[in-house]
Amino acid sequence: MIKREKVKNLLAATTFGKEVIVMGWVKTFRNNQFIALNDGSCMANLQVVVDFEQTPDEILKKITTGAALKITGKLIESLGKGQTVEVKASSVEILGESDAEKFPLQPKKHSLEFLREIAHLRFRTNTFNAVFKIRHHLAFAIHQFFHDRGFVYLHTPIITASDAEGAGEMFKVTTLDFDKTPRTEAGEVNFKEDFFGRSANLTVSGQLEGELGAMALGEIYTFGPTFRAENSNTTRHLAEFWMIEPEVAFADIEDNMNLAEDLLKYVIKHALDNCKDELEFLKNRLLEEEKNKPQAERSELNLLEKLNFCLDNNFERLTYTEAIEILKRSKPNQKKQFNYIIDEWGADLQSEHERYLVEKHFKKPVILTNYPADIKSFYMRQNEEEINGKKTVAAMDILFPGIGEIVGGSQREERLDKLTQRMQELGIPQDELYWYLDTRRFGSAPHAGFGLGFERLVLFVTGMTNIRDVIPFPRFPKNVEF
Repeated sequence: MIKREKVKNLLAATTFGKEVIVMGWVKTFRNNQFIALNDGSCMANLQVVVDFEQTPDEILKKITTGAALKITGKLIESLGKGQTVEVKASSVEILGESDAEKFPLQPKKHSLEFLREIAHLRFRTNTFNAVFKIRHHLAFAIHQFFHDRGFVYLHTPIITASDAEGAGEMFKVTTLDFDKTPRTEAGEVNFKEDFFGRSANLTVSGQLEGELGAMALGEIYTFGPTFRAENSNTTRHLAEFWMIEPEVAFADIEDNMNLAEDLLKYVIKHALDNCKDELEFLKNRLLEEEKNKPQAERSELNLLEKLNFCLDNNFERLTYTEAIEILKRSKPNQKKQFNYIIDEWGADLQSEHERYLVEKHFKKPVILTNYPADIKSFYMRQNEEEINGKKTVAAMDILFPGIGEIVGGSQREERLDKLTQRMQELGIPQDELYWYLDTRRFGSAPHAGFGLGFERLVLFVTGMTNIRDVIPFPRFPKNVEF
């Protein structure tokens, strides 16, 4: 019995003459004779040659763009240009018809905006074939990286009662009837009658729970979906996205920076080694796109050069204070070209500032450390030294070209008294986080961790410019299709 062959394997064949079965979707059908067939196993199409004189008209009429076919035939060496092998079909079976008049993906270039509207079909384009193959390899490389280093993969909860970031922009999880919402005597929603007996949300981070695991297992990482109800319609924000969050016991901020830099270099190298065709396609796509831009707006490096640049350079490490001085003296700041002018220590850096440091000043990835406590989360370790009489924390952010912040992390505050004092200052209820504080009461130890936004990583590696194009089914304000 002949087994089905993948297009990828047939294109790599060096021996010819055997009978094969191949199945896939029609990309194009020209001259009533040549089918470009793709089964998703690779970027390239397989040419199938049909004997139109021996093939019934009713079959030929159904070989349309998007139709699914089963081809039986002989694998032969191709004499035509553009391919080394082809299949000479002995039979063509229509597995699924596609109405050429209605199928929205015609053999022409479509805008990314249009493809976002038909996200259920965009997988069939070369661009998204490449993007989601690379996404797969990056996810695999992340698991491989941590597994090889002895980390434990911990599944932290998607439904939680805690707000790890203190931002409050969370999606509620409830079974209460909105039309008959139970109320307390004070008129507030009575969550005691809800499924969990208290208010619950979709998680914004698995970090706090991850710390619990690290304080027993030593080294853990999470890799799962997170949610943020931020009403932000930008090219960099999603309501549902994936995060990688390692937590490491007995580690300080220096260890944390080293781990994050090692991880980023490892996964980028994995993509370069295993996604050559996909990256080459996306590189050429970007170069074509940039031809329409003014010279000043074009990238100095192509996609492959940019990725190799990250591997070949050690990330520049400097403090927030040093970064502020550089930004204050910078030309766009002095000429008031920044949307947010930097005029004092303590300012929260925006994407434009982060990208200036990476793309214009240092021309390499940057790690910023020791931020003002006022602009960072409650769980970050407080430094002994103060700047301008204000507290700083052992935080670190990694900034990448074209992206800005791609990693955010810190050494965690392991001292119970310092942590509770900070929670008190910020009005964070300690009784609700008793379980988190218990890790400081019983055998506390220095520890550190960070969060890597997976979609931002995919955005960087693929060179795509809109985060909605690197997740299969994007969720954003007013959109929850599919």
